[in-house]
Amino acid sequence: MTYPASPSPAPRGAWAEAVERLRASATTEPGRLRIIGAALALLVLAFGSVAAWEVSDRFAAADDVVTRSQPLSADAANLYRSLADADTAAATGFLTGAQERPEDLARYQKDIETASKLLVKAAANTGGSGGGDAARQIATLNEGLPRYTGLIERARANNRQGLPLGGAYLRYANQQMTSDLLPAAERLYAEETARLDRDNDDARVWPFVSLALGVLAFAVLFWAQRRNFHRTNRLFNHGLLAATAASTVILLWLAVGQTIARTELNNAQVHGQESLAVLNEARINSLKARANENLTLVARGAVLTPDGKNDKYETDYTAGMAKLTTALDRAKDLADDSSGVRPVAAAIASAGEWRQRHTSASATDKAGNYEAALAKVIGTKGSTGECFDQVDAALETAIAHEQVEFDASAEDGRNALTGLAVGAGVLALLGAVGAILGIGRRLSEYR
Repeated sequence: MTYPASPSPAPRGAWAEAVERLRASATTEPGRLRIIGAALALLVLAFGSVAAWEVSDRFAAADDVVTRSQPLSADAANLYRSLADADTAAATGFLTGAQERPEDLARYQKDIETASKLLVKAAANTGGSGGGDAARQIATLNEGLPRYTGLIERARANNRQGLPLGGAYLRYANQQMTSDLLPAAERLYAEETARLDRDNDDARVWPFVSLALGVLAFAVLFWAQRRNFHRTNRLFNHGLLAATAASTVILLWLAVGQTIARTELNNAQVHGQESLAVLNEARINSLKARANENLTLVARGAVLTPDGKNDKYETDYTAGMAKLTTALDRAKDLADDSSGVRPVAAAIASAGEWRQRHTSASATDKAGNYEAALAKVIGTKGSTGECFDQVDAALETAIAHEQVEFDASAEDGRNALTGLAVGAGVLALLGAVGAILGIGRRLSEYR
């Protein structure tokens, strides 16, 4: 009698066989030691790799703050200042008569040249996926600046011939500047400053994953050494001790480095960037006020506010001076040392004198003495122009001081992360090797 052949067992996959062997090896001490060694090595390597990756990301953001986004933000502020100052210099030169003073013409030409160079630089550094609104503002400025300079040249040519049309061209040029160019420059500055804030925030984010893995690696290494002590009565396993030391160094270096970086970058933002933003705002309002003050004498009441009751340029001058005063008060509050307070205090004093002299010049003009009023506005001594120059020079000094403070803190923040990524990788590799050798030492006792 024949019996049917019994079915052969279904073949098991490689994964199932591997799991089975692993389960079988875990029932013996050498097998458990091999699993522990592999787990320790992988955990230490994972900790070091993630730490290196996260630190590299933070370092790149901090480096962008120092070398890219803050310089671009400063360039955008200088671009705005150059455009506003060019408009002021053009109006001042127009008021001097048919022949402009060489210093006014040179100032205007220098401002236009500076603005052109900064536009080229901004275009070269803005593009790709990050271009966005900044690229559009640069395009607006590139298109509008030649039109503005053309209008100024027409105003200058008519003024030299004694034709009243020159004043109309100058007012139209000012309108182009205030309605198109300066708003575009302001939006560009806002865009670059927002990029700076994003980079600063990215650089200050805690590496939570790395820190969590570091704590876990330290805990598992401590458990492995405690297990080893209870089974062998040996206080130290040199390999595991080396792995623990390497992990501890990475963890402490990561925590301390990121803490210093966050602190310094925060100082750069609070004591540098915020002050720079307010000082730039003050300088811009000072330039706007000066341009409007000059245009009150150019237009001589020809341009009114929308309600038709007041001189537009006089109204804009008053508003600009109010904003200047507010910005200077904020800048003084933000200044954190005597070197920062001193120039701001000087600007406040000069702005107060400027308002008083403007009131006197305005009263003289309303009394019908245009030439005397003109001397009080654009004269070399005792004029509002002298006060404006003092305010501008004081603000330039304050901005330079705050820029130095920002650069020093931002560079210290970046430097705190220097070498950490490479160091974490090397130490993690050494720690993994130490863990393997330490477990290998225990395994040799079973041979």
